[in-house]
Amino acid sequence: MDLKYAPRIAEELNLKVHQVENTAKLLMEDATVPFISRYRKELTGSLDEVEITAIRDRLIQMEELDKRREAILKSLIERELLTEELKEKIDAADTMTVLEDIYLPFKPKKRTRATIAKEKGLEPLALALFEQNEFDVTIEAGKFIDAEKGVNNDDEALAGARDIIAEWVSEDQTAREKMRELFNTKAVMYSKVAKGKDEEGVKYKDYYEWKEIAANAPSHRVLAMFRGEKEDFLRIEVMPDENEAVGILEKNFIKKDNEAGKQVKLAVTDSYKRLLSLSMESEFRAALKAKADTEAIKVFAENLYQLMMSAPLGEKSLMAFDPGFRTGCKVVCLNRQGKLLHNDTVYPHTGEGKAIEAAKKVLELLKAFGSEVIAIGNGTAGRETEEFVKKVLENQPDEKLKKIQVIMVNESGASIYSASEVARDEFPDYDVTVRGSVSIGRRLMDPLAELVKIDPKSIGVGQYQHDVNQTQLKQKLDDVVVSCVNKVGVEVNTSSKQLLTYVSGLGPKLAAAIIAYRDSNGPFSSRDELKKVPRLGGKAFEQAAGFLRIRNGKNPLDASAVHPESYHVVEKMAEDVGCSVSDLILNPLNQGKIKIENYVTDKIGLPTLEDIRNELKKPGRDPRDKFESFEFMNGINKIEDLAAGMKLPGIVTNITNFGAFVDIGVHQDGLVHISELADGFVKNPADVLKVHQKVMVRVTEVDVVRKRISLSMRFGDAPKQAVKKEKKPTKEDLDNKLKQLMEKFGRK
Repeated sequence: MDLKYAPRIAEELNLKVHQVENTAKLLMEDATVPFISRYRKELTGSLDEVEITAIRDRLIQMEELDKRREAILKSLIERELLTEELKEKIDAADTMTVLEDIYLPFKPKKRTRATIAKEKGLEPLALALFEQNEFDVTIEAGKFIDAEKGVNNDDEALAGARDIIAEWVSEDQTAREKMRELFNTKAVMYSKVAKGKDEEGVKYKDYYEWKEIAANAPSHRVLAMFRGEKEDFLRIEVMPDENEAVGILEKNFIKKDNEAGKQVKLAVTDSYKRLLSLSMESEFRAALKAKADTEAIKVFAENLYQLMMSAPLGEKSLMAFDPGFRTGCKVVCLNRQGKLLHNDTVYPHTGEGKAIEAAKKVLELLKAFGSEVIAIGNGTAGRETEEFVKKVLENQPDEKLKKIQVIMVNESGASIYSASEVARDEFPDYDVTVRGSVSIGRRLMDPLAELVKIDPKSIGVGQYQHDVNQTQLKQKLDDVVVSCVNKVGVEVNTSSKQLLTYVSGLGPKLAAAIIAYRDSNGPFSSRDELKKVPRLGGKAFEQAAGFLRIRNGKNPLDASAVHPESYHVVEKMAEDVGCSVSDLILNPLNQGKIKIENYVTDKIGLPTLEDIRNELKKPGRDPRDKFESFEFMNGINKIEDLAAGMKLPGIVTNITNFGAFVDIGVHQDGLVHISELADGFVKNPADVLKVHQKVMVRVTEVDVVRKRISLSMRFGDAPKQAVKKEKKPTKEDLDNKLKQLMEKFGRK
């Protein structure tokens, strides 16, 4: 990382130069973003993680620019094409686009119509035409007729010269800049169905005849259309008006209205149609895709952050169900630390006799293992299993059993975990169903600790995750996980290898080394003991220590976010107040006597001292919200139970730029379009909602055939009844409906 770019980055991000320089230096010393943000505020001017990450990413982009610049200069030197003027231009290029435009005329290329024309000796004619002086074009072209070179007449000579001019135009830096501006502001994105794919590509029906200004197209629509094109269902074109584009080029290259000028005009038109338009479309499509990727990844990252920071239930003895109909429900019992104590299978949905057996087994297990909460996965048979368990508890005379909470848990990604190497390492003697049930239970106890074991892409809070730039996506999602883990802090004596891996300064190898040391030597009694872990050196300790927690250790500060490098400050505070460190932490009156300005030094300033004071008030405080239980509406278990106008509780599962998806307990999330999120105007769904938020929604439309549910969070207006063309029912549909009505009437 080069500090020479600090002034420019500071200007771009509206920061001070010293903030960028100091951050860059820390990054060069392998300091992590969470560490810099939390423990180096004096150096950065209290930059947050977002600002530090932006500096890091911009520095990386500048490094890539420099690498490309060096490669270009090397290529030009080797081919003896580098002039002093060209070198100055290349050195001054401040973006990859400008750099590539400068290099384009000198870039080694395959044989083109222009290179073939040059081989025929037609470049002097092209130069003469390009100057647009007064001369007889036909006579001048006749001078270049040479049958041996393949120029048989003056028309062929002029055509070859125009090919050369066309290439000059397409490689001209100014022309490309003007075309780029035109594409950026006026290019229209056209989409139509591929020939013969009308029925097969029906999911892209909205884009069979579609056009809009490309720059205004929202990211989700761009990605949807590009996916349709990739799957060969759509044909996409992104172009501005051709006449306007050619007109702009003509103003740039046509100097005179004479015979030579007319030849140049023909070349300009050919250049745009054959070369420049395709080159610009390719470049603009890539830019459009990159912009859409960035926006989609941003939304994905925000959703992931909210999900991973979901409120934990905490340490509770727990029974967890991975529901199923025919194959039964896998049941596990976990202790308060999430350790698997027992597993079993019950069959509550395969007949009355099996249901009675299942109820008996569930009660036996609850009593045997003292489960305080029951977690049920929200997948197939989830609502039915929830209903069964609740009835079992309601029918018990034991008040303690009646009070056991039954909580539905989003099991998205649990199957990915259960089949993973991580799960096999944790539970080598159990099958995937047991592992899945354990994951469901642990996810309720501590979502963050369990979700770190799953590839973020498999958690189900993003869209188009397989279409966006995978390197960029991985970096962004890894940043989110790292941020969440270090914000919450990690209990070093109970955490998994996966959780430790994301702690600042550690990684997989040191995480494994900590686990191995813990297994061999027992629980850590202090943060200082971490220095005994093999290969965990001073730098790693500095980066990690503040984020690792040791409850009930020798030093009470080891359970807090106070970094060991600042322990002496707290000890001095306690000494000045006349109490122990423990008393300082436990007694707000003692804390009130501290005047933090008295402890400012050349290394520790007020930002760090303020953090220390806040930490003493609530040492090791979990920043996540307090857990609140949630229940779906009874009797609404499947999409067929829904009707327009119903008001139902739900949980936000995913947020997009066009709205939010809400789980209302029918195995199919409903969509609240952005226009239905509130009675007032909503610009961005993320401004009013977050993932895992509990909401009340109104059903506006149900399409059972396509399994689509439209919801609204607008309650100021009268309910809008859905009006849509229904599929004509078959005799079998009518018979089934009549049977359902008779059964319902019979129950009444």
